[in-house]
Amino acid sequence: MPITTLLLLALCLAFVSFVIGRQRAYAVAKKNGGTKNLHSLPGHYGLMTGLWCALPAIAIIVGWKLFEGPIVSSLLDSSIPQAIHDRGSIAVDLYKNEINNLAASGNIAAEPSIEKQNAANRLISVRSYSSIALLILTIAAAVIGASLAYRKIKTDTKARPIVERIVQFFLVAAASIAILTTIGIVFSVLFEALQFFKQVSIVEFVTGTKWSPQTAIRADQTGASGSFGAIPLFMGTLLISAIAMLVAVPFGLMSAVYLAEYASIKTRSIVKPLLEILAGIPTVVYGFFAALTVAPLIRRMGESIGLSVASESALAAGIVMGIMIIPFVSSLSDDVITAVPQAMRDGSAGLGATKSETVRKVVFPAALPGIVGGILLAASRAIGETMIVVMAAGLAANLTLNPLEAVTTVTVQIVTLLTGDQEFDSAKTLAAFALGLMLFVTTLILNVIALRVVRKYREQYD
Repeated sequence: MPITTLLLLALCLAFVSFVIGRQRAYAVAKKNGGTKNLHSLPGHYGLMTGLWCALPAIAIIVGWKLFEGPIVSSLLDSSIPQAIHDRGSIAVDLYKNEINNLAASGNIAAEPSIEKQNAANRLISVRSYSSIALLILTIAAAVIGASLAYRKIKTDTKARPIVERIVQFFLVAAASIAILTTIGIVFSVLFEALQFFKQVSIVEFVTGTKWSPQTAIRADQTGASGSFGAIPLFMGTLLISAIAMLVAVPFGLMSAVYLAEYASIKTRSIVKPLLEILAGIPTVVYGFFAALTVAPLIRRMGESIGLSVASESALAAGIVMGIMIIPFVSSLSDDVITAVPQAMRDGSAGLGATKSETVRKVVFPAALPGIVGGILLAASRAIGETMIVVMAAGLAANLTLNPLEAVTTVTVQIVTLLTGDQEFDSAKTLAAFALGLMLFVTTLILNVIALRVVRKYREQYD
């Protein structure tokens, strides 16, 4: 039986237990002078019964599915002929895969090997018994848990603290999973990056000015320089991100000030959702817009005044990326400006300041820490963008500050390095993890700076 079906069954039983437990709480309260004499609300007793029903059942389902595979595999070993075992573990694994495929297809009679037919039939039988046993255990655990909770429904039973402790446990577990996932990502990238630095010097990687990750597969192969200088990649990333911020910050801040201070309620209700639609457009659509509209337009304008503009340029990618992150700057800045106490505006107006003077000298300084934090978060978003750069800026690792030339970024090269059939332990493939580690550190520094700026100056205007 599929695990989703079992989980749905457990949730249905939990809902039934919740209803029964709440009705039991009302019945107990009626015999003891009303619900005011219960320690907790009837809904808490229902939740306690439902949780005691669901948690044991879900625990059995999860534990069974975790250990079912190894146990079934060990039982399958006894059906494998000794001749297959003598060939080694690879032959055994291949034989097991054939048995699993045969059992899944159900076309057992067409298999000429009697041993495989018997093994497939035994595997089907074991899985069938396992499903039946799991179903029985799940229902039994749910019923036993609900029965125990049902018997504990009394006037002095502290149902609310029990439910709160269970909910708190799951909240802590969810937070822990998020933290452990982050730690796992860091260590997985760090481990592979260290493997890369064993083959390529970290000094060459950080200070090198040439990026050519093509490495020789054979000793007699030529034309594979294997240069891993990351400066051109980070220079291209910073160049495109700087152009994007030059576009996003002025337009985002001005739109936020207008919506928060000058726009009427009707205008704000129309303009703000339209502005935030930009955040929901897929980046590949922005890439099409950059490649088909913005880049040719910039090239024609440059040629009209005698400039040489590449078909794929950092300027085109930066402009479109800036348009993409305008909603991030605008929305965050709008929230911060709106959060400035109205009393500060009223005090400024009472002293005779105009609307623009109040915005420039009172509201904007008060909201500046939050605005700076939002801008840095938007910069992190720009640094991590890939699709727009691929379609509008190109793949050339040029060390240049000229926005009219083609450049590439760290994220684009990560995608390029992990595409193809290159060996996973080669320097070319491992370079993607080194770039990812450097990009992770860069965005982490920006996020830390943003948090520190917000925390340092926030209390001055509370």
